[in-house]
Amino acid sequence: MKNTYRVLLVSVVVSLLVTTNGGCADGDRGASGQVATDSERQTKAPVRAVRGASDSGRQRNAYFGDLHVHTTYSMDAFQFGTLATPDDAYRYAQGAAIKHPAGFDVQLDRPLDFYAVTDHGFFLGVVSAGADTSSEVSKYPAMESIHNLNAAENLTFESIPTRNFRDWIRDFLFAMARSKPLQAEVASIMRSTWADEIRAADRHYEPGTFTTFAAYEFSTTKPDGGSLHRNVIFRGTDDLPAEPFSRLDSLDPADLWNWMDGLRDKGIESLAIPHNSNKSNGQMFQLTTWAGDPMTLEHNEQRIRNEPLVEITQVKGTSETHPALSLNDEWAGFEIDPYVAGGGPLTKGKPSGGYVRDALKNGLHLAGQGFGNPFKFGFIGSSDTHTGAGSFVEESYFAKVGLLDATPALRGSIPINDDDVKTLGLAEADASSFYTAPDGRRYLQRASSVYGASGLAAVWAEENTREAIYDAFLRKETFATSGPRIRVRFFAGSGLDASMLDKQGGMSRAYAQGVSMGGDLLVESRAAPSFLVWAVRDALSAPLQRVQIIKGWLEDGKTHERVFDVACSDGLTVDPVTHRCPDNGAKVNLADCAISADRGVEELKTHWRDPEFNAKQQGFYYARVLENPTCRWSTWDALRAGERPRPDLASTIQERAWSSPIWFGGSDNSEERLD
Repeated sequence: MKNTYRVLLVSVVVSLLVTTNGGCADGDRGASGQVATDSERQTKAPVRAVRGASDSGRQRNAYFGDLHVHTTYSMDAFQFGTLATPDDAYRYAQGAAIKHPAGFDVQLDRPLDFYAVTDHGFFLGVVSAGADTSSEVSKYPAMESIHNLNAAENLTFESIPTRNFRDWIRDFLFAMARSKPLQAEVASIMRSTWADEIRAADRHYEPGTFTTFAAYEFSTTKPDGGSLHRNVIFRGTDDLPAEPFSRLDSLDPADLWNWMDGLRDKGIESLAIPHNSNKSNGQMFQLTTWAGDPMTLEHNEQRIRNEPLVEITQVKGTSETHPALSLNDEWAGFEIDPYVAGGGPLTKGKPSGGYVRDALKNGLHLAGQGFGNPFKFGFIGSSDTHTGAGSFVEESYFAKVGLLDATPALRGSIPINDDDVKTLGLAEADASSFYTAPDGRRYLQRASSVYGASGLAAVWAEENTREAIYDAFLRKETFATSGPRIRVRFFAGSGLDASMLDKQGGMSRAYAQGVSMGGDLLVESRAAPSFLVWAVRDALSAPLQRVQIIKGWLEDGKTHERVFDVACSDGLTVDPVTHRCPDNGAKVNLADCAISADRGVEELKTHWRDPEFNAKQQGFYYARVLENPTCRWSTWDALRAGERPRPDLASTIQERAWSSPIWFGGSDNSEERLD
């Protein structure tokens, strides 16, 4: 560790805020379903497809995975009672049942295609080693309070009040600052744990069937709260550094990028994925550097070189946009978790600077001023599970943080009884700990109540291998879902026509004559490009209701956004004035969570042109696909308990998928890496 004594003392206050609390083949021929087409005669506009376009004739398939998974080696996951190892996590992703910290089995309804264990680089493996009384590090006095923390007799709900690490982190950091032998022991544990994580990824990698990545989480937080965390994903596992770059090295993400650039110069490729921008108190996409200095072109190019993707949805909320930022988007309030990470009990943060669509628009503004675009992200989702196992299905949701939210009462979806209040050591008079419904029912007031059963990362790639999937990450041919395995494709260009959505070889022609999600269009005339959107439902989830295209653009120095419905289910058509599909009448029966059997479709696809296109503008488009409404997990919890849904929580949600954006304009202001 570099400058350990100094950096640890700087980290003390910040650390106290952080931790205490099967691939689907596309097939060029679509399945049967409703088709919405643009009958307008195609104009041959000279629009050039660049970066992200493919001249490959190889078919690309949709692969689904999770790039944000914590196991027993993460300090906080161990604190929450998690004993699952990286091997357990990879077995879970391949369809095996594993144990939840509360003792019950968890298992996917079908295997995933790729997975990355991303344990915190900060104190990687140290807490689990310190709790093991046979280890050398456990002999240090600073470890005594966590001895046998997760022994069988201690994995109880009664132990929850003792699982607060604020004091332990403070004491341990000061102990390290005073003891070089302890520093050396911690460094040794982190290196050996990292080596074990790499070996686990290699043990479970089956090219063509199941892909794993060596990965970890870089966790940093500003002193005034706000998560600024990134997951770092390595392309391969050869010659990786002896230990991850963590907050013990620096709190500044730019130093992480310097480290990644240095590795890249040695032939070691990696990328970082920011997540939970919604919980950053507006700081993830702030318009200054970490130190508060003005952005420079060099800074912004370095950021997008190392951070081509962003995690747009996960269990701790969806970061696409916020109702306060997108006033004309009726779907902007989806699964909002408004609370600052590390900001104290249920402290709400600032939306501006914390949501992805807002960042995309600000990126246009920066690029227009000649500073490059640091926010030119492709989209993924992931889980951020801290049990080794992602919970992606509302009906079988088992939350995130092990023992701490393992039951409906603990996550606040059903009333809590007096005995549980006493077990948790809560003061009856502490009104901030409870929500009381109008009918007098009392619930725990916890951030976990606004968590979601989300999300998944998805790519279009030629095969299920590290190389092919990582290349898809780099070209941003990625999409995110809130849990269901909805497939979505998105193309733009002047040579596209509606027949590509139906004819054999249509997708290959779309790649050859247009640009796929994640790419750039250089518009060189007034003629509007056309777009192809194609979405297919998850057979185990609800039917599709509508497809939308979200547009953001820069005009006269100001940014704007608009939502266009472009394909409607059930024979409905888009209103040309409001740009909205009529309501298809899909309903949810809250008595049993049954959904309308006669509404929605298997597939939606369309050929569309922007009726307001202006070639002088700089901007972006991305697709958003919405299912029919279904019960939220909290409603399922209440139904099984024989309770009414908690009135201040949404009873239903509309699961969805988001494509990565396609950018357009007369020039390209970003630097992007393609192999």
